[in-house]
Amino acid sequence: MDRMTTPHAVLGNPIDGQTPEGLQTAYFGMGCFWGAERMFWQTDGVWTTAVGYMGGSKANATYEEVCSGSTGHAEVVKVVFDPSQVPFEEILRKFWENHDPTQGNKQGNDIGTQYRSVVFTTTPEQLKAAEESRTAFQPVVAEAGYGPITTHIAPAGDFWIAEDYHQQYLHKNPQGYCNLGPNGMSCPIGIA
Repeated sequence: MDRMTTPHAVLGNPIDGQTPEGLQTAYFGMGCFWGAERMFWQTDGVWTTAVGYMGGSKANATYEEVCSGSTGHAEVVKVVFDPSQVPFEEILRKFWENHDPTQGNKQGNDIGTQYRSVVFTTTPEQLKAAEESRTAFQPVVAEAGYGPITTHIAPAGDFWIAEDYHQQYLHKNPQGYCNLGPNGMSCPIGIA
């Protein structure tokens, strides 16, 4: 089956292709994409997710190429969501509160450029919100004893969907590896 029409193993919607009218897309890298994808597909208002590669120099990069560090890609989750059900700020809050955004090119024991913390946006409003959320979260991170946030935020470029076996990996392999979890900090975005 073509990945453009492959249904999401949990949500049932296509994992790639044209985004339905009224929905928005953003991309997040926060270490290994398996756990990040599960966190996002469990979020009310998310229509579909897919894992892939973004921010690198090679078209149609493979997992092996990305892991070699030669392409410069990050492992990312494509998140298609309904902003009338879940505001982008809530998606950002989940992102910030569920990984360590200060580790540079790693996340826990996973080391390499593919594991860096990134947000790739698809609208000017998303870009502004992501940058403002980083600024709002930095004092919380510093107070918790962490260094500066290293998360890269930029407009989205080409998204190269990952191989089929990576899609919804932790649904298909419930005991699979997941290095993601709450970091104990609360992001103040959207809090008056």
